[in-house]
Amino acid sequence: MISILQSYSTMLLRALGYTLVLTVLALIFAMIIGLIFALMNVSHSRILNIIGTVYVDAIRGVPLIVLAFFIYFGVPQAFKMMGFTSFRLPALQAGTIALAMNCGAYMAEIFRAGIESIDKGQMEASRSLGLTYGTSMKCVILPQAFKVMIPSIINQFIITLKDTSILSVIGYPELTNMGRTIAGNTFLSLQTWAIVGVMYMIVIVSLSKAAKRIERKIKIEDSEGKPRKRHRDQ
Repeated sequence: MISILQSYSTMLLRALGYTLVLTVLALIFAMIIGLIFALMNVSHSRILNIIGTVYVDAIRGVPLIVLAFFIYFGVPQAFKMMGFTSFRLPALQAGTIALAMNCGAYMAEIFRAGIESIDKGQMEASRSLGLTYGTSMKCVILPQAFKVMIPSIINQFIITLKDTSILSVIGYPELTNMGRTIAGNTFLSLQTWAIVGVMYMIVIVSLSKAAKRIERKIKIEDSEGKPRKRHRDQ
């Protein structure tokens, strides 16, 4: 194990960096996708509800590895059939799209649940003050909902981080792919995968601790912000 760390520590750290970059990029785009389809799901338009529901159900029903293969191999093939023979998707772009689409479906449900957790009376009060639906959602509902959603978003970040290992099948040089390369070069599978597992564990446990700390902080702030009940004799 020490010999692996001495020879491949730089490559492993670089691969971990690639993993984190892919995860962050995917989560950023997933939040945009999730917000769009969550707003569709909570809107009063039946058509938008159907579109949002179909996207969430369809993407969640497709395994991530199949989605990755479709984007990395299928989409360029479709462009070649249309005459764009030079079109190719690098592994980073294909992996980001696949992860963002997959994570976006779950983020849509997180955003929807967060929005619906806010008292409906706040929207009614905002509208009665003359604010439009969009302004009320942007300035009143979403800031409160986002505060509630932070722990769930961090948990989804952890899930997405672990899902990056699936993208080793399309050749993206993330941590699992690098572990497979090192194990093949050194014939020390046990030690290699132990190191890779520990690296994943350190990052994921740190994020889990951060999520729990943020959740406790939110609960404390909410309890402090609630008005105290007065005694009847006051």
